[in-house]
Amino acid sequence: MVKAIRNFLKKGTGGGHCDFPLTIMVTVLVIFGVVMIFSASYYYSINVYGTPYQYLKDQIFNAGLGFVLMWLASKIDYRLFRRLAFPILIISILLLVLIFTPLGEERNGATRWLNFGISVMPGELAKPAIIVFASAYFATNMKRASTIKGMLPVIFAAGLMFLLIYLQPNLSTALTVVIIAAGIIFLSGMPWKVVIGAVVLGAVGVLAIIIGGGSYQLQRLTSFLDPFSEAQGDGFQVVQSLLALGTGGFTGLGLGKSVQKNLYLPEAQTDFILSVIGEELGFLGVLFLLVLFVLLVWRTIYIGINAKDRFGMLVCGGVAVMTGIQVIFNVAVVTSSMPPTGVAMPFISYGGNALWIFMGLYGIVLNISRTAGLSAAGERLPAREDRKNRKTAGGHV
Repeated sequence: MVKAIRNFLKKGTGGGHCDFPLTIMVTVLVIFGVVMIFSASYYYSINVYGTPYQYLKDQIFNAGLGFVLMWLASKIDYRLFRRLAFPILIISILLLVLIFTPLGEERNGATRWLNFGISVMPGELAKPAIIVFASAYFATNMKRASTIKGMLPVIFAAGLMFLLIYLQPNLSTALTVVIIAAGIIFLSGMPWKVVIGAVVLGAVGVLAIIIGGGSYQLQRLTSFLDPFSEAQGDGFQVVQSLLALGTGGFTGLGLGKSVQKNLYLPEAQTDFILSVIGEELGFLGVLFLLVLFVLLVWRTIYIGINAKDRFGMLVCGGVAVMTGIQVIFNVAVVTSSMPPTGVAMPFISYGGNALWIFMGLYGIVLNISRTAGLSAAGERLPAREDRKNRKTAGGHV
């Protein structure tokens, strides 16, 4: 195994080009996130740390490390992860189990972190782990997705992760892992009748979990249906979010001029940062951000379609699903279209774990683009040049 890793690292991916449009979009999102985190956290940071710059400095560090991770991932041959798929899965599950030991760190009534000197969120690490494992499994034989028996290893892995994450409790991340796995199975050729059955079964299962989760889950459901009836209780954060979005109107109040961030909207720099964006930059600012995410997902899918092997295609598909579902969940929460879930806005919300994972995954996508027959500008190369580029990138898998 060590020799194989050394050979892959030494071989690299030759002189292929990373996808330029994707690189620009990720960079714009990260910079936009740093700016909005500074704005959203300004007064909260003063209140907690006595300085307005604490969250800004933290996120600049997180972004800098994220760019390093993305660069490193873009240089390592993505096919290495295919060989390491099962060990990555096992490590991820072990980290989830460690949550329930004394190493688990409790915050705000939930135990989602491991403290190794720096805080690690195993639930976030489970997302790239299921992407790599499911992609490697189905890339070996795409026909596995056509039968329940063939899908079982991925279903079992995703189900075990779901259970371990849900018990933290963290239903939103648990659902995200399952949706990512389902997306990869679908891309591998799952029959439509199975897709429809899975959607119905999944909806019934989520409803059963919410109803069976006791008063806590039911209260969150109630606050989502009518947040203003619980404006001083479970619906407080959503109500403040809606007030921020409504105040922003079409063009917004102006960068830095949010009222709700003045200790009305709790920790506005995290999951509800879109509310501050809407208040300060208005509908136009939110629209710009969402269009950028749509273009990012489209570009990721485009790279996957042009990938030189099935593993690269499925990894890109998994990353696209992960990005898209987290954006949808986050927007739905801040607009009170679904119960509060605690899902971060990719690249935008404050925090290191989620940002590093997204940037690392997009580094892998950039590495896939090196061998996908795309030019430096991200366009498909002519057939002759394409073949030459593939040969330079390391030959056929």
